Amino acid sequence: MADELVDRTTVLVLGTGELSSELVLSFQRLGTRATAVAAPAGAAALRALIDRHTPQLVVVQSAVADLAADVVAGLAGLDEVAVFPTPTALRLASDREALRTLAANELGLPTAPFWFAGSVDELTAVAEHAGLPLTVSPAANTEGAGRSVLSRPEDVDVAWHRAVAAGSDRVMAETAVDVAAEFTMLTMRTQGPAGPVVQFCEPIGHRRDNGGPLELWQPQLLSESALDAARSIAARIAGKLGGTGLFTVDLLLGTDAESGAEEVYFATVHPMLTGAGFVTTRSQRLSQFDLHARAILGLPVDTIMISPAAGEVSRPSSDKAAVARALPDALAVAESDVRLSGEVCVALATAPDVVRARDRAHQVAAVLNQAAAINQTGK
Repeated sequence: MADELVDRTTVLVLGTGELSSELVLSFQRLGTRATAVAAPAGAAALRALIDRHTPQLVVVQSAVADLAADVVAGLAGLDEVAVFPTPTALRLASDREALRTLAANELGLPTAPFWFAGSVDELTAVAEHAGLPLTVSPAANTEGAGRSVLSRPEDVDVAWHRAVAAGSDRVMAETAVDVAAEFTMLTMRTQGPAGPVVQFCEPIGHRRDNGGPLELWQPQLLSESALDAARSIAARIAGKLGGTGLFTVDLLLGTDAESGAEEVYFATVHPMLTGAGFVTTRSQRLSQFDLHARAILGLPVDTIMISPAAGEVSRPSSDKAAVARALPDALAVAESDVRLSGEVCVALATAPDVVRARDRAHQVAAVLNQAAAINQTGK
């Protein structure tokens, strides 16, 4: 299988943006002819793309919520093309209701108590039954968009409309568990001589306060028991979705109210790359982009972390010139790096420990954000 895939040299990545661009570069460095295009609007547009580019591999990197149902069905019908992730994985990942039900009921994965609602009245009934606070988010897997914490009965309408505005006609309500950390397990699934092989990157911690920049760090420190639980959950959900490549498994770290022991809860899974993995461009020998490309091509992979690292993902300014002028000061921070693409800025840094790496990444981001603010105010 590996030799067969290596011989397939034309790769079509469906999806545009920073993640797709980096993934294309990783494929190209391995000798393939890789191109990224916008996700097609329908099955006919998908067929036209296939006929125009004649790829042997199609890799979906578009947000699953943005894929039309007939596109997923069309991908399943491409007998002459290898598709990553599998159409089955795409369908499950795009439907949080089906995914959460599968995870909790079929696989028995630990989750926060959850309910689904299709109207304001249904969400009101859930709130009355479950009690507050509740975390409300779109039933579609929108990578955090439309999420809010419902703490007062009079805010049900606001929470409902925020979730629906993110692109879903149903919402998921979860009991707001006492969360000590939110983190991601990048899970590699490859094919070995004896069957599937699963490997894990060190856990990546992340947080976003009040809509501010996304902060990332690796490794997220966990107890041995919590790390074992996280790996078990990630392996089981990735195995259920099936296929080859990198799976981004989002998890919650909580504390049992009675024993005080750490507990790990499954949150969601993306069978593709997300922004949480940007930190691996500095922390690991092979970034998430390299790992995904190698796994898809059937090439050897390793998940070795070479240094603690951290990052901040923000949109400091639409004025690229202002940000560029600040680069000398930003990159003067020790062990720092910056990735600029479009309006997105990723400030990165390494250090002997996570605390110092996070501080350095914040310093880099602060320089760039301050330059943007000064430019916008004309001071």
